[in-house]
Amino acid sequence: MSSSDLYGELRLRAFAIAYRMLGSVSEAEDVVQEAFLRLHQTLQRDEQITSPRAYIATLVTRLAIDQFRSARVRRERYVGEWLPEPLVTDPTPAERAETADSLSLAFLVLLESLSPRQRAAFLLREVFEYPYAEVAEIIGTDVDSTRHLVARARRQVRERRPRYYASRRQREELAARFFAAAGQGDLRALETLLAHDVALHGDGGGKVPALARPVNGRERVARTVSAGMSALARFDVRIQVTEVNGQPGAMAFDAQDRLVAVIGLDITDGQIQTIHAIVNPDKLRHLDRVSDLGTRLRAGRRPPATAEPLADLTATSARATRPTRNAHNLEREIHALSIGTGLLAAVLLVSTRCSCPGRRWPPWARPRNGS
Repeated sequence: MSSSDLYGELRLRAFAIAYRMLGSVSEAEDVVQEAFLRLHQTLQRDEQITSPRAYIATLVTRLAIDQFRSARVRRERYVGEWLPEPLVTDPTPAERAETADSLSLAFLVLLESLSPRQRAAFLLREVFEYPYAEVAEIIGTDVDSTRHLVARARRQVRERRPRYYASRRQREELAARFFAAAGQGDLRALETLLAHDVALHGDGGGKVPALARPVNGRERVARTVSAGMSALARFDVRIQVTEVNGQPGAMAFDAQDRLVAVIGLDITDGQIQTIHAIVNPDKLRHLDRVSDLGTRLRAGRRPPATAEPLADLTATSARATRPTRNAHNLEREIHALSIGTGLLAAVLLVSTRCSCPGRRWPPWARPRNGS
């Protein structure tokens, strides 16, 4: 089988391993490309590869372990909270059964607490169901050590994971109710959908307004969402409900159809447990054109003077005109947006304008030039 045939057959599994190891689309792409380059070079030398599948899994895992170690150093210097790069997914039923849990943003964040070797052993065994002997060979250790690595990782993960996961239909229904309540500004309804210990996370990378630390608790999160709602109502932002990392979520677009944010909801025990908002433009470029709205907010530039008031978001009539605001009011609005996890709260709350056209797939499926 040629290198190109093997690439087509093994690429998706290779990316799945690399992305779960690193939580970064760009870094996972680099690892996958490097692994297949080495495979191609090996075949060019007429060296025998007994199992290309095992060969690629080994290369990808070992390269990802090295990359993860260096990435951890960089993340220590990251401005604000680091969140994984999102994937806007539309998997087949078979893929959904495999990825719904292990691909979620909450799960990827949880994996950050594991050591590189623990993470690799746990993912290969628990998610991809490799035999212990094969996992040991891939990560370069013996079977007993591999069992201990997996056991420790499993214990850490179980301590922090919920015991009950809602079905896909339940998640979608709850998310629909959340977006409806958000669009209507119904604070009481929002609180009933949030878990008591709900957490709100935002990642702006220091480039756009975002939370410096998570907001915790049902009332605080609901108030933050409400504050952001009124602040972003002046901007012509629309919501496209979609699936983010195998969970309900949304993409927010500005008036020029450029991506502002990706929001993911983690739903467990029948309530929204975690809300993640990625607004760092560097983490969104693999999905679509990126908006400069966050940059303009950071610079203190005022929004358009002819934006729709929140109460008229569902209307099709001409837009209402707002009076010009003074610098003090503008500063307060920008502060409200910053508190609202860098556009997250307000973005969610204009969902009465949501549209659901065809979903976008990230470009990682396309090989890079020269590969």
